[in-house]
Amino acid sequence: MHVVSQPREPFATASGAGRVHQVPAASDNLVWILECTATQQAAIVDGPTAGEALEACEALGLTLAAVWNTHTHGDHIGVNRDLQRRGLLQGLQVVGFAGRRDDIPGITHPVVDGDTVQLGELTGRVMLTEGHIDGHVSFVVDDVLFCGDTLFAGGCGYLFDGPPSTMFDSLLRLAALPGGTRVCCAHEYTQDNLRFAWSVEPDNAALVQRIRQVWDVREQGGCAVPSTIDDERATNPFLRPGSPTLKAAVAAALPHVDLSTPAAVFAATRQLKDTKAYRQAGDTGLPLAR
Repeated sequence: MHVVSQPREPFATASGAGRVHQVPAASDNLVWILECTATQQAAIVDGPTAGEALEACEALGLTLAAVWNTHTHGDHIGVNRDLQRRGLLQGLQVVGFAGRRDDIPGITHPVVDGDTVQLGELTGRVMLTEGHIDGHVSFVVDDVLFCGDTLFAGGCGYLFDGPPSTMFDSLLRLAALPGGTRVCCAHEYTQDNLRFAWSVEPDNAALVQRIRQVWDVREQGGCAVPSTIDDERATNPFLRPGSPTLKAAVAAALPHVDLSTPAAVFAATRQLKDTKAYRQAGDTGLPLAR
């Protein structure tokens, strides 16, 4: 059973030329379907399997034209493998990082940082956002960011390949996007991420508000994704290395860690989250009461 029982309603991109549909898959994956409203062509962005997205495309009357892969973990390129098994991958535009082309089933459009990709009348921009895994890319279409496992709502991905400085640089690039940009990450991890955020920055008024909003949504089975870049700048601990409260909390938990630069604070904050010590408290102490 998926953690989201009530997916977000579809929404239009800023220009109106695109529409974005959220499709829950596996236990916590979020598959995104990008629709060109002029042509009714669709691109699937990542996914562990194809069934849910194919059903959605059929229900919406969309023609599947593309698969855009942010990276090569199995729950992201599983959709390629499933489409291949079904005999449906050939003829599709399959986009992925050029340096990982051998790992992306059916790739037809190997891309690098700064390239563009086309879906009907929609144009997407490719950003190299490594750190979670080498060869991770994100796609920006109008005011929508498809960022895979780099930036999460309230958090960031594990540093499987790293190093921390690479992930931090990637997050800074994403944080520099316009504040209204919608963050369409690939998993619903928001509550867990915000529990950690609260453990290191409990005096953040914006975080108080976000926690209350997210818990209200999740109690109804809804999804807290997408967020916005503004939301992330204000409340995501991995984008807030300048917060005195956060730095003090990290220093108290990891007294010998280097906090001399923003990148070092990021690395230490990621190290602290990886201990998972914050999970012992559960929701105890969260500002849920109004």
